[in-house]
Amino acid sequence: MTKLDGNERWKSKMLLTEHQEQYQNRHNKTLTGRATNEELTMIRDVIMFPHMLTMSDKSLQEVRRTPNLYKRLFEQAVQLIMNKISKDLFALRRELKNRNIKVFDDETADGIIYHRYVCRGYEDKFGIVRETLRSEISVRLAQYASSVFHPESEGNKPPSKGHDAP
Repeated sequence: MTKLDGNERWKSKMLLTEHQEQYQNRHNKTLTGRATNEELTMIRDVIMFPHMLTMSDKSLQEVRRTPNLYKRLFEQAVQLIMNKISKDLFALRRELKNRNIKVFDDETADGIIYHRYVCRGYEDKFGIVRETLRSEISVRLAQYASSVFHPESEGNKPPSKGHDAP
């Protein structure tokens, strides 16, 4: 017989929620500090996707204003591309939230767009050159467009969560 056998408090198996989370996460690999290369790519993509949506929206408005024979087809294609980008952006933001990474607004200096981010308590700036961003956007938009026009082709499929190697 131990000292705790007579104590009624120790008979319950109730577990507080914060202890339950700790118990469940004890086997998870805990990352601390700086962002990994994969996470930096995710940060780049979460910065890039809103620019892609803005460019696509401007293109959609321009198509709607012009009298074109294939106007309806272009509208549908651009709308499908925007839907895929939005879906990927949503999934990417959710993944960043799960990894405890927050990205804040930008500032521009000398043609470089800087975004401040906090990754598990580590604060840093992510900078991307404007021309590099433009070229990456054009490549990604081409991937999204080819996935719309050739959905069965896996080679042209854009990354589902947006974290591929740069």
